[in-house]
Amino acid sequence: MPSKPKLGQNFLVDAEAAARIVAALGDVSQRTVVEIGPGRGAITGLLIGRARHVIAVELDRAFAAELRMRFTPEQVTVVEQDVLGFDFAAAAARAGHPLPVVGNLPYYITSPILLKLAASHAALEMAVLDSAVLMVQREVAARVAAAPGTRDYGSLSVMVQMHGPVEPLFTLPPASFSPPPEVHSAVFRWRFAPRFAELGVEADPFLRFVRQAFAQKRKTLQNNLRAAGFLPAVTASAIAQAGIDIGARAEAVSIPAFAALWRSLHSTQASPEAGA
Repeated sequence: MPSKPKLGQNFLVDAEAAARIVAALGDVSQRTVVEIGPGRGAITGLLIGRARHVIAVELDRAFAAELRMRFTPEQVTVVEQDVLGFDFAAAAARAGHPLPVVGNLPYYITSPILLKLAASHAALEMAVLDSAVLMVQREVAARVAAAPGTRDYGSLSVMVQMHGPVEPLFTLPPASFSPPPEVHSAVFRWRFAPRFAELGVEADPFLRFVRQAFAQKRKTLQNNLRAAGFLPAVTASAIAQAGIDIGARAEAVSIPAFAALWRSLHSTQASPEAGA
């Protein structure tokens, strides 16, 4: 069946890579695994020999029908749906455990899917997700795993790593896919272990603050926060209290330092919201 470029689909045809992706999930013999965008089932076919059950979330109607014909309902539950609308919390409740996730994420909605997974993890005050082994565009994987002080470090790095550590696994060339994309892909493992309580910050306000700090990467942290409406004098004091150089850009600031800065600004009510 032909691919559907409008959905951003590039199908994995490298059998060795598919096996490595499934192996990276670890022991899932007693687990239900959610697969995002199974397409033609290259990974799904390997999962059914390792997992207790597979939930395959597939938007394309034709591929969903193919999966239903190829696998029994006892092996695979095919959910014909956009993954951005999938209820991970309900699936975890039915499975009775936090869910491992695997998937070849469409390039054009990679960031929204990562945000969806992050937001789903702590739903209903229960651990919804265990870990995820994800394949994305190589440049996105570099941003997700980036350390402070590197070119790729940004708000996406902080958002993902605030929800748990990231481990780069391997890179795949365009020839591993059909049709071959114009870019390389990379696989990483994301273990869900949120750091918000540990660092003393509130998730949504803190991540909003981080996005403001990275608004223009060429500007200093202080100037970005000033543009966001934070009080200049108090912001300068908070930056110093957090142990951050006054002339630093956001890309040089570690996650613990960002948390210290947010706590300082929050305690002094220096934020734009507090002054509204």
